[in-house]
Amino acid sequence: MEITYASSSVRDLAADDNRVPMTTRPVRVIPLQHPSTTPASSSSSSSAVSLISRWGSKLKRMTFFEWIELFLPCYRWIRTYKWREYFQVDLMAGITVGVMLVPQAMSYAKLAGLQPIYGLYSGFVPIFVYAIFGSSRQLAIGPVALVSLLVSNVLSGIVDSSDELYTELAILLALMVGMLECIMGLLRLGWLLRFISHSVISGFTTASAIVIGLSQVKYFLGYDIVRSSKIVPLIKSIIAGADEFSWPPFVMGSTILAILLVMKHLGKTRKYLRFLRAAGPLTGVVLGTAFVKIFHPSSITVVGDIPQGLPKFSVPKHFGYAKSLIPTTLLITGVAILESVGIAKALAAKNGYELDSNQELFGLGVANICGSFFSAYPTTGSFSRSAVNHESGAKTGVSGIVSGIIMGCALLFLTPLFTDIPQCALAAIVISAVMGLVDYHEAIFLWRVDKRDFLLWTITSTTTLFLGIEIGVLVGVGASLAFVIHESANPHIAVLGRLPGTTVYRNIQQYPEAYTYHGIVIVRVDAPMYFANISYIKDRLREYEVDIDKSTRRGPEVERVYFVIIEMAPVTYIDSSAVQALKDLHQEYKSRDIQIAIANPNREVLLTLTNSGVVELIGKEWYFVRVHDAVQVCLQHVQSITEMPKKPDPLPEDKLSLFQRLLKQRGEDFSSSELESGDGTPPIPKDVDPRLEPLLSRKS
Repeated sequence: MEITYASSSVRDLAADDNRVPMTTRPVRVIPLQHPSTTPASSSSSSSAVSLISRWGSKLKRMTFFEWIELFLPCYRWIRTYKWREYFQVDLMAGITVGVMLVPQAMSYAKLAGLQPIYGLYSGFVPIFVYAIFGSSRQLAIGPVALVSLLVSNVLSGIVDSSDELYTELAILLALMVGMLECIMGLLRLGWLLRFISHSVISGFTTASAIVIGLSQVKYFLGYDIVRSSKIVPLIKSIIAGADEFSWPPFVMGSTILAILLVMKHLGKTRKYLRFLRAAGPLTGVVLGTAFVKIFHPSSITVVGDIPQGLPKFSVPKHFGYAKSLIPTTLLITGVAILESVGIAKALAAKNGYELDSNQELFGLGVANICGSFFSAYPTTGSFSRSAVNHESGAKTGVSGIVSGIIMGCALLFLTPLFTDIPQCALAAIVISAVMGLVDYHEAIFLWRVDKRDFLLWTITSTTTLFLGIEIGVLVGVGASLAFVIHESANPHIAVLGRLPGTTVYRNIQQYPEAYTYHGIVIVRVDAPMYFANISYIKDRLREYEVDIDKSTRRGPEVERVYFVIIEMAPVTYIDSSAVQALKDLHQEYKSRDIQIAIANPNREVLLTLTNSGVVELIGKEWYFVRVHDAVQVCLQHVQSITEMPKKPDPLPEDKLSLFQRLLKQRGEDFSSSELESGDGTPPIPKDVDPRLEPLLSRKS
């Protein structure tokens, strides 16, 4: 469709109407399809109706088996389970993780300030429940170091760890965490956690790992230290009690820790020794227990009696403390979900299946709720055990069930053997596990790649170390959200130029060879336009109006800007504040004889502009499909208002020679479509000014 734009609007742009007339050639402009005006309320209601209808049609299409999979995700792998291929590897993986879980569970329970038996309880019922309702096939859930530290940190401020109420509140915390996870899963609120950046998580876990390690040093030194989540009180307490230092637990703990680290390293670096990584905790416990049984050292404290038998059903008590536990519930839930869902997604990608984050939240929630009825404290997915489970070849949740059976056997038959486990051996297991959480490699990577993320990592880790876990998390999340808000309120805006020989317009900073035109500014807004960033966008547009490198400009030379073209392809949304700002900007530009042109708005944005009257205010003729269309039209208007010499009267057609007529025809047939294909720059005829290439013919 060929549209010839006359210069009737020149009167709006220049006060002088007596300029020399010019001959314009037709320019190829793709017509923009304007939507019919629709009330905003009906538009929003129609979108809501369409959303409901899509959900309804999706539910109608679901088969009976899909309904079962929705409520019981385990059915997905049960119906396709290959016994000959999967059972052997699942059995071996389950045994490996189970052997690793028994000593770790007791160690983490001690870290949480609980008796070791509650760690075993927490690694029993939740595993079976998660195998049914969880969507990950390799995730190994149970007690973890970070959650254990959070439990200890909050409950120690409420009641002494030797009090029975301490244990009851830990169990109540599991119920509250489970309920919150279920609610988030059912309401599909997992997207909220996307606002917490990876650098915040890394900084938090690094600082927490240091605090966890220092809190376990007391079992190596042989004397008690203060219970705190801050590094300064811990170090002061360690130094203050140095005169009570005891050599036997230090030597034993250090030896077991060295053995664990060597076995972990060998298991990671050599595939044929992979079993050593999982066998490390059990080896440390066996060696420590054997030493105590043989030599009976009085200076080494042991675990003591552990009740034998499976946990009994009981409803959590003391709901009067629930209100004071809400902040910690939110914190534990956030940390547990970030750690667990992140691991589960990574393992799902490696094993070639999809994982629903909201279903994962629901599965973790049900596991914690059911665990709380059987004396478990909060559990989540473990990074180390999940990695071992994956490396051992686990294919389905059967490996988790096998681990749960091993834990049940330990509760039924092996607890008498746990009586003489040295406390320093359990502490060594915790320290060896959290040493992998000190993520200094991430800090080095962030320093090289993104200084802003490195700053976020530093802020989170420092505040967690010196001000405590709760404040550290709040500061880290707050800083992360502040960066998000700052990026949203200060979006990237680019001035576009034309790449030579094409109709492609790109950022002139990224492509220095791109050139602009006198009197025209082309701007691209790379973000939605809404109340938070519209002031910044307006300020930048005013700057671009006067601050452009004129050395790269072409076209008719004019003294100021007459047109501002806004490419809105990246603008996915525009709100009422931005609409009003566009109206104000249009009036401001109009008072200075500047015309706004809009290029390539999407349907929703164009519909909003139509409903708000901005389309009619600016003029439908100033909305274009492509930036190139807008430039062609604006450039013709710019040329029409420039002072240029009159053209000599052309010779009559019948007075021209045959050669002259052929040359004239060739010049007229020079099609803009040849250029728009982007295949290259056609030769410029002699009667065309190179500065105007390739849109306009020179006036002579």
